[in-house]
Amino acid sequence: MGADPDEELVRRIGAGDQAAVQAMVARKLPRVLSLATRMLGDAAEAEDVAQETFVRIWRHASGWRQGRARFDTWIHRVALNLCYDRLRRRREWTTDELPEVPDEAPLPDAVAGDEGRRVQQALQRIAPRQREAIVLVYYQEMSNIEAANAMQVSVDALESLVARGRRALQAMLVGDERDD
Repeated sequence: MGADPDEELVRRIGAGDQAAVQAMVARKLPRVLSLATRMLGDAAEAEDVAQETFVRIWRHASGWRQGRARFDTWIHRVALNLCYDRLRRRREWTTDELPEVPDEAPLPDAVAGDEGRRVQQALQRIAPRQREAIVLVYYQEMSNIEAANAMQVSVDALESLVARGRRALQAMLVGDERDD
């Protein structure tokens, strides 16, 4: 494993350097926010996840050690775990009231037009682990090795999740076209 480009910044954060925290947020916020938005399908929840991710970085930076995992892998794992916590809470939530109707507007960084909206909606309907693999590989542009490390699975398992996710997306999108 080569030198981690974030190592010095993380060391400074661990030492309490506020400028380093601001630099890290500027460097990583767009990717963390994009990941959380795609995993959760809700911009407000994604902002909460991103904020909590950076709070955890600030609290635990002094404990991060180069060599165990790249910092970028670690931050993605933290954000993904926070997303899964929220997704679990959604499933456990019960009430007599109907939930609010979700905003069907496309995500800010979605592909323009109706096609991008359809892809984002389909992405929310596939299995969470498949969605996670697709988001990391295609939207976060991680290599298969980096994405597998972030998901804590083998590269073969990641490739299987990506392939199954792509097939599920294709089936949904083709099915949606037939329904039109």
